[in-house]
Amino acid sequence: MRIAVFSAKPYDRTFLTRANSGHRHHLSFFEARLTEDTATLANGFDAVCAFVNDCLDAAVLEQLHDGGTTLVALRSAGFNHVDLAAAERLGIAVARVPAYSPHAVAEHAVALVLSLNRMTYRAYNRVREGNFALDGLLGFDLHGKTVGIIGTGHIGLIFADIMHGFGCRVVASDPFPSPAAKSFVEYVPLATLFASADIISLHCPLTPETHHLIDADAIAQMKEGVMLINTGRGRVVDTQAVIAGLKSGKIGRLGLDVYEEEEQLFFEDLSQGVIDDDQFMRLTTFHNVLITGHQAFFTAEALTNIAETTLANIDAFESGSGTMHRVCAK
Repeated sequence: MRIAVFSAKPYDRTFLTRANSGHRHHLSFFEARLTEDTATLANGFDAVCAFVNDCLDAAVLEQLHDGGTTLVALRSAGFNHVDLAAAERLGIAVARVPAYSPHAVAEHAVALVLSLNRMTYRAYNRVREGNFALDGLLGFDLHGKTVGIIGTGHIGLIFADIMHGFGCRVVASDPFPSPAAKSFVEYVPLATLFASADIISLHCPLTPETHHLIDADAIAQMKEGVMLINTGRGRVVDTQAVIAGLKSGKIGRLGLDVYEEEEQLFFEDLSQGVIDDDQFMRLTTFHNVLITGHQAFFTAEALTNIAETTLANIDAFESGSGTMHRVCAK
């Protein structure tokens, strides 16, 4: 099949090309994000391969349909950026990568916890400047602390395993408790989690119910000085409410790998320009905030799995046999 790969970075080209050696599809790589303005690049292509920050609303899908595209192959687990009802109406199949490396994301969440706790990012800069003072770098023992996990899918449970290894008490909230949850994971109501957790880590999908789950009311229920980590979906967190929580001291440490308005920021080099997102720039002024640019998934193992699963989805669609991780409108 002829496949247009959007939002293609050098690593996408490397891993997809390597995986394609056993599939023999024709891959064309476009650095541009998929939007209404760039959708015409896909004219004549059987499939479009899109990433999390590509736009796949009804208008874009209409253009893809008119250009002959019959498959959208997402190289991501999330699909909230796709208008599934429009895709179904237009006869465009949508497939995703349901799991690529839950260890990658869980381990990155732990990296944020450790870095924020011991302020290693601040210490690194200080030492490079010849400043060996310890003031402002005070952390706490993880052993004996309570970690609250919202969402106990594969990633949440791996994160729970790691934090338990540090000697933490692990509580969790999920409308569908996992039968795979270990004996040390204690399911509690969300309000109880907010009130008891020293560290809260978000691993839930973005749904109408979880949109801005972490808002002013939720933050008000949390312990003073709580550490909040989000490696899940940006829009689970109300940024304005979090900024207020940081200013009041209610949130003592904040680690983000996702951001609710990240589409115009992440995966691009904006260092030579002006970032006009005032809320994002406000976040960067806090010394107790650590932001990474949606890199939790970014390991060699994860990129290999993403490429292989994406091409397997395309194979299954083309042949009508094999496993295709299709996403349908409800």
